[in-house]
Amino acid sequence: MNTARAAEEVEVVVIGAGQAGLSSAYHLRRTGFEPDRDFVVLDHSPAPGGAWQFRWPSLTYGKVHGMHALPGMELTGADPARPSAEVIGEYFADYERTFDLRVHRPVDVRAVREGEDGRLLVETDRGDWSTRALINATGTWDRPFWPRYPGQETFRGRQLHTAQYVGPEEFAGQRVVVVGGGASGTQHLLELAPYAAATTWVTRRPPVFREGPFDEGAGRAAVALVEERVRQGLPPRSVVSVTGLPLNDAIRQGLEDGVLDRQPMFDRVTPEGVAWNDGRHVDADVILWATGFRAALEHLAPLRLREPGGGIKVEGSRAVADPRVHLVGYGPSASTIGANRAGRDAVRDIRRLLAGEPVAA
Repeated sequence: MNTARAAEEVEVVVIGAGQAGLSSAYHLRRTGFEPDRDFVVLDHSPAPGGAWQFRWPSLTYGKVHGMHALPGMELTGADPARPSAEVIGEYFADYERTFDLRVHRPVDVRAVREGEDGRLLVETDRGDWSTRALINATGTWDRPFWPRYPGQETFRGRQLHTAQYVGPEEFAGQRVVVVGGGASGTQHLLELAPYAAATTWVTRRPPVFREGPFDEGAGRAAVALVEERVRQGLPPRSVVSVTGLPLNDAIRQGLEDGVLDRQPMFDRVTPEGVAWNDGRHVDADVILWATGFRAALEHLAPLRLREPGGGIKVEGSRAVADPRVHLVGYGPSASTIGANRAGRDAVRDIRRLLAGEPVAA
């Protein structure tokens, strides 16, 4: 006897309940879609908060750059000294309740593939959903990027990624090499320096520090650069590669103190540390890879959306290869304000699709 449960039919499945997923769900709700009848939000995290719930405790809300409020509800009165994981987790939880978004969690989406009658089949560990459209808002936190360097496996110390970082105290008295020129790398260095015996900062490219405010014009220019890459089907680059690092008071102090004394990328890892081909060597107890993340899209592999360049070609947030699929929070919509706008635009596009209207830009 076949005991498999039939797939539940909805109009839209939203995968992920971070900024991008909640923004999309809000706009679905606002335009008349009913949760658990017309759409469903699936989130594999254990609690509200998206990737923010996994951030290290020392990343307080006051240190967060560019957190934009979700549509329809401001985040006000937050204590800047509280961990961002707590502040934003509570805010997201309140948002889900306020707008009755009925997020299903924890749900692990295993694959999205072609279904029957022109629908998509979303396979999960909690049953399957059949849908006419998909909003993928899975972000990057689940795919930390670990570069490979010769000798990496011989290192006798500890190696960890930003995703595993919990605070500077665990590095007390240790010699730490921090790899990466983004916001996380600089934050780690500034936190670690008072605790560690020594720190060394290495990056592939010289860091670019940005003077002055990051205004709307600069934001548009940065988004345009990312849009051009994803339009070509290339993987989006890191945020800092197009925005630069803000030259705030903490960064200025770190430069003045010599904590942010950037060295070029080492050529190999040794059992005792890292080495360059010019003969230099730095002894280390820890290598902290602040090397960023990649988009978590493996579950979409059955749809064959990737281009030869390695990315997924999108127009706005719509996958060019499949107009039923929107990637919100991917590429140009990876910022918090970008995710809000992309959620609104994706829902507008999906409404046209479901009504049988043209969706091409």
